[in-house]
Amino acid sequence: MENESTPSTPNFIRSIIESDIEAGRLDRALTTRFPPEPNGYLHIGHAKSICLNFITALDFGGKCNLRFDDTNPEKESIEFQEAIIEDVRWLGFDWGGTTRHASDYFQALYDYAIHLIENDKAYVDSMSADEIRTYRGSLTEAGKASPYRDRPVAENLDLFRRMAAGEFEDGDHVLRAKIDMASPNINLRDPTLYRIRKATHHRTGERWKIYPMYDYTHCISDALEGITHSLCTLEFEDHRPLYDWVLDQLPVPCHPQQIEFARLELNYTITSKRNLSTLVTERHVDGWDDPRMPTIKGMRRRGYTAAALRDFCDRVGVTKKQTTIDASVLENCVRNDLDRCAPRAMAVIRPLKIIIENYPEGVVDELDAANHPKDDSFGSRKLAFTRELYIERDDFIENPPKKFFRLAPGREVRLRYAYLITCERLEHDPNTGELSTVYCTYDPESRGGNAPDGRKVKGTIHWVSARFAKRAKIRLFDRLFDIPNPTAADDFRDHLNPNSVEIVDEALIEPGLADVTPGTHHQFERLGYFCADERLHSAESPVYNRTVTLRDTWEKTKK
Repeated sequence: MENESTPSTPNFIRSIIESDIEAGRLDRALTTRFPPEPNGYLHIGHAKSICLNFITALDFGGKCNLRFDDTNPEKESIEFQEAIIEDVRWLGFDWGGTTRHASDYFQALYDYAIHLIENDKAYVDSMSADEIRTYRGSLTEAGKASPYRDRPVAENLDLFRRMAAGEFEDGDHVLRAKIDMASPNINLRDPTLYRIRKATHHRTGERWKIYPMYDYTHCISDALEGITHSLCTLEFEDHRPLYDWVLDQLPVPCHPQQIEFARLELNYTITSKRNLSTLVTERHVDGWDDPRMPTIKGMRRRGYTAAALRDFCDRVGVTKKQTTIDASVLENCVRNDLDRCAPRAMAVIRPLKIIIENYPEGVVDELDAANHPKDDSFGSRKLAFTRELYIERDDFIENPPKKFFRLAPGREVRLRYAYLITCERLEHDPNTGELSTVYCTYDPESRGGNAPDGRKVKGTIHWVSARFAKRAKIRLFDRLFDIPNPTAADDFRDHLNPNSVEIVDEALIEPGLADVTPGTHHQFERLGYFCADERLHSAESPVYNRTVTLRDTWEKTKK
């Protein structure tokens, strides 16, 4: 990690490892792995697995491998692989410079398949995919043996070698393990180990005409890499007997221990790669890095920090029980981190013009403003105060209700870091009747926002100078779906939130907010945490994404 590792919260996996160490069952350094398939971008669920595997290894003085499960050439690409590498590094983890791939072991996997055939533990099946599915049976009905199950070893070897040589077409044959067609665990009913795929692989090119299945590849790759603890999500629990069976039949260098944990699910979110891909290809979102997406790329572009994601993954913990986490938990982790590290600034999203009639025209007063009220190391900046200003339109009401402490006719408020002002009169647009300008007076003796006579002023509002402020585009994001569990719907696309983004083109920001590096975070005082968009922001055309509001407003506004 970029910083020293802090031991993670105790969990059942750590307890298993501690027991293994105490009992002397480990004959090598603890080694874990993160094995993504390069067929899409990583999402928040992957972040939990990344943190678990890397931090567990670090905490026990071991290492974690990054290994790509690149056994499906028709869906995988270098683009996805490079994006995954970048995401894991951004989260703060390192794997020692050696990126591994299942394709590194294609020859070894093939040789091990030959070993299984020679020992009558695998056979070539010439049934169609539909026939194999039918013969496999169901949860209540045992499977039936394939008519090709008892092919002689020599014939199986010949057919498999010819499959590898490219003599057959996709679907003509598969290689299956010979285990138990009557097993109550369907995964042990002669699972497929290899299938024919005449596709170009992004790393091995045209070398291979057959590709191994995940369940066969994964356990052998783990063994070849000396993995001690293979940490998987719960859907692989029923696959563990197959994991162990394959390794028990082969002369592999070691036998890793597979342990399953509950995957991370958020409400108002989907984490299926297939469904996320649908959102992208059907243009419901603006790419995999759309700030509304639960991908690590999207969250990073929105302004979520790596530290916040690591904190979130630690907070939700590691259990065997599948639960759905409220999205507000993640948002609170983001708030906590940004409160610590984001400098403060002022911006007005929906501007209302203020003219201070008793302030001299052309005069600029430079005011001191703290960049972070809780951390003096952030320093301070100068704010230009002028006769004409803009405030947030919501900070003024002509006929205010009780307990409204902001600006209103005849009322005095404090301008942040500046002066006390009093509303004297209003001007409305003659065509629309909309309020266009608020005319005020200021107290020259109140510089810094304090009344010289000690009078109490309850309201404090933010502002920007009309003369010096820069125009910016502000993108206000909300949750992508309007129901807690979109995957339970007949079609998750029917529940896309039509208000998941609001784009404000006429926002005004402090001039210093324009010339910042894309990806820079700020708290816009009283408005929320914002991030200069990584792809769109420039000094000439500033674009900011709202990362998260200052407090959780979702439960209140959705009712």
